[in-house]
Amino acid sequence: MADALTPERRSANMARIRAKDTKPEMLVRRLVHGLGYRYRLHRKDLPGKPDLVFGPRRKVIFVHGCFWHQHSCPAGRIPASRRSYWEPKLLRNKQRDAEQQAVLQAAGWQVLTIWECETKDRDALQNRLEVFLKNAE
Repeated sequence: MADALTPERRSANMARIRAKDTKPEMLVRRLVHGLGYRYRLHRKDLPGKPDLVFGPRRKVIFVHGCFWHQHSCPAGRIPASRRSYWEPKLLRNKQRDAEQQAVLQAAGWQVLTIWECETKDRDALQNRLEVFLKNAE
């Protein structure tokens, strides 16, 4: 298997993965700003530190990577190698996301999750953002 990553190469690759300012997040931020909405980023006082926070509207947006947050698309599959490591790790991420969303909703926040794969269709994404942000509570 010539393409297999050595532990050192995998570690270096993983270290380059960002939690903030990812390409999908930046795309969503540009679209929202272009629609005329202003927001705060990664508020630490809210569960999960949402990517975009619209305080007066009581709305938040999370931009999730399909792999890390286990979306049901092909990119969200668990790797075949070291499955005993990846499966619990990725399932914990998914469980934590659900818990944080429930806490936010219980506190009166509306939550929208944008998946990385959904950013490929910009028109559909823009429509979804407009509907979410325009709707009154």
